[in-house]
Amino acid sequence: MGRKKIQSALISVYYKDQLEPILNILKDNGVSIYSTGGTQKFIQEQGIEVTSVESLTGYPSILGGRVKTLHPKVFGGILSRRDNPSDQEEVSEYEIPDLDLIIVDLYPFEETVSSGADEQSIIEKIDIGGISLIRAAAKNFKDVAIVASKNQYRELTDILEEKGCSTDLEDRKYLAAQAFNVSSHYDSAIFNYFNRELQIPALKISELKATELRYGENPHQKGLFYGDLESLFEQIHGKALSYNNLVDIDAAVALVEEFDEETAFAILKHTNACGAATGNSVKDAYLKAFEADTISAFGGILATNRTVDLGAAEEINKLFFEVIIAPEYTPEALEVLKTKKNRIILVKKDNLKETKIAKTLLNGILEQDKDLKTDSLEDLKVATKRATTDEENKALLFASKVCKHTKSNTIVLAKEGQLLASGVGQTSRVDALKQAIKKAGDFNMDLNGAVMASDAFFPFPDCVEIADQAGIKAVIQPGGSVRDKDSIDYCDAHNMAMVFTGFRHFKH
Repeated sequence: MGRKKIQSALISVYYKDQLEPILNILKDNGVSIYSTGGTQKFIQEQGIEVTSVESLTGYPSILGGRVKTLHPKVFGGILSRRDNPSDQEEVSEYEIPDLDLIIVDLYPFEETVSSGADEQSIIEKIDIGGISLIRAAAKNFKDVAIVASKNQYRELTDILEEKGCSTDLEDRKYLAAQAFNVSSHYDSAIFNYFNRELQIPALKISELKATELRYGENPHQKGLFYGDLESLFEQIHGKALSYNNLVDIDAAVALVEEFDEETAFAILKHTNACGAATGNSVKDAYLKAFEADTISAFGGILATNRTVDLGAAEEINKLFFEVIIAPEYTPEALEVLKTKKNRIILVKKDNLKETKIAKTLLNGILEQDKDLKTDSLEDLKVATKRATTDEENKALLFASKVCKHTKSNTIVLAKEGQLLASGVGQTSRVDALKQAIKKAGDFNMDLNGAVMASDAFFPFPDCVEIADQAGIKAVIQPGGSVRDKDSIDYCDAHNMAMVFTGFRHFKH
């Protein structure tokens, strides 16, 4: 078991909440405590005897507190191997006391960066002594216990209470692993801060919070979410979120965030919108979204960017769905929506902040910038003799937003503020268009005067010809094919309008 009684401890922490129970255990067991600065003062205020690190080292805290614990009498006491005769001779010769427990945390670097502080303030929050103490104690876990985060105070208290102020080897090894988790995360945060400008081609991803999911994409796969969901959502009802829920929620939120100034509603299945609309109210937008595909909406993910009121909730409640996301709900709406006990109700507290996308493949990681480009009126370059009307432009930009968030190859058919149908994830653009037209017919969506959006250019004129025959009169696409002129010529011959944006929106 390798049980060791704690006889001495070094404590130097930024966060002192929940430290008092540990101090009382150490005091009751006659442990010699060493400390510095504010921590030393805090311990003394608890009526507990404490020795300053300065009196141990013979040096005061210098350079404005930058150097306090960096001394052989401190690190020798941590790193000395208790079963190594040579080490023990040296610590005896230099009067270095053994240190059995190190409790130290790190300056709040990430919090300082997030606060928008100036660079010098951020640099001063790069911890030197603390990180060194953590690494030294974790390396010598055979003899030393290390606690590197306030989040472990409770855990350490339980160990000390259970084992009479002692630790087992398995405890110390576990604490060492947790300490390296803290230190590696801290260093990653510092590197990523500097790399905002330098753009060194290296990838450092670190998340300390993990949520175990019911399972992964399928029941035989294990699933975990790394990150802080609580900063983005408050779950106020329903069962635990699943892997597939999270994938679809991300897609739904990303789509709805495209609509800043309009009331928008989206219904998604397997990350694709089966319904999307804007309206005069949440209820109006929902009904228009639902109209496009009343079958696929079953069991879907619902998202809106406005408050869900009673009228909207009564309509939405008629549908079986997995998740609903909104910035707010009226009390009356919640009363209706909570009638299904497993239904997940999320309050969206903030917007998505990621600017990068990473994906594991081929035994490596693929990273790219997130597609943050939203096609605007200024991007539209008329390619045909007939220019698009104001009404068509509004419909085209709406269709483009939906198209951007739909799996390639995709074609989106829409009128102003309403998805009529889409063809998604097809191996050819023609197949995607045919799928969309068929789907529109299945749900009695009138395509006369509708518009078409494509995520990439048309290599042949077949798509605009098929669209024309279905009643579509305006097209938005990136352009850039060597055969753009063939599609333009067909549009000109049939009084269709087409605009190029210059931006492709593949999504795989």
